[in-house]
Amino acid sequence: MEILLLQDVPGIGKKNDLLIVGDGFALNCLLPDRRALVATPTVRRRYAEEIKRRAEEKQREMALRSSVAGKVSGKELVFRRKVTKTGKLYAAITEKNIAEALADQLQVQADEASIVLPEHIKATGIFEATLKAGEFEQKFQVKVDAEK
Repeated sequence: MEILLLQDVPGIGKKNDLLIVGDGFALNCLLPDRRALVATPTVRRRYAEEIKRRAEEKQREMALRSSVAGKVSGKELVFRRKVTKTGKLYAAITEKNIAEALADQLQVQADEASIVLPEHIKATGIFEATLKAGEFEQKFQVKVDAEK
């Protein structure tokens, strides 16, 4: 069923998005709670300007995501941390640490949910991480050195 969202719905879409969702979801969740309308021709005409504005906003968001993903392409983040005698870190490097380092070292604003690590980094060396920005995925390297 094609619907027009009247408010932001987490995980589904933003206000004034035209979406195709399952009939059950629309009939049981979105329509009774007045979070959406069925996208009939009348509704489309009435909300045409808002729909157009939202489509333009989506295009800007896509361009921003692709530029963010392009900024980390082939780049390397460097961390200097205290290590034990065996080369293990005292504290693991997490997605949050990487998001902060992206802002500091590469001037790229990314939230920690968009960074994917196979596992937390707990040793020195070079590791691979992925930045997901919408449907764009870009791999970059994380280098961990021992603090002198």
